[in-house]
Amino acid sequence: MQLALLASTFATVFLAELGDKTQLAIVTISGTSSRPTAVFAGSSVALVLASLLGAAAGGSLSSVVPTDLLQLVASLGFLLIGLRLIQRSKVSEDDQAAGEALVSDDLVRVEAVAPSGQEPPA
Repeated sequence: MQLALLASTFATVFLAELGDKTQLAIVTISGTSSRPTAVFAGSSVALVLASLLGAAAGGSLSSVVPTDLLQLVASLGFLLIGLRLIQRSKVSEDDQAAGEALVSDDLVRVEAVAPSGQEPPA
């Protein structure tokens, strides 16, 4: 077994799983259970099986599709996901700015309709 490959795989998966929805689900289940050892065992087996499926699929796929093409497709996939997240972030910022503008516009209308010290009409 190649120790460098083992170490880099461990580090990559460990860092990717920190704060992941899987970890949050485990924290939630463990918090509602009085048996954290059973939650640990169940989640460990699930993660090992999921990793086994991923490794088997990757190994099988690499025997059919060239490794360089797999890396290119994976890179493009992550790039598209990143661009989509940036796009959504920009849309959210624009929506937030538009919402703030609407709120301030509504406040100006209320002040224009109701002079200071008087109640606005219902």
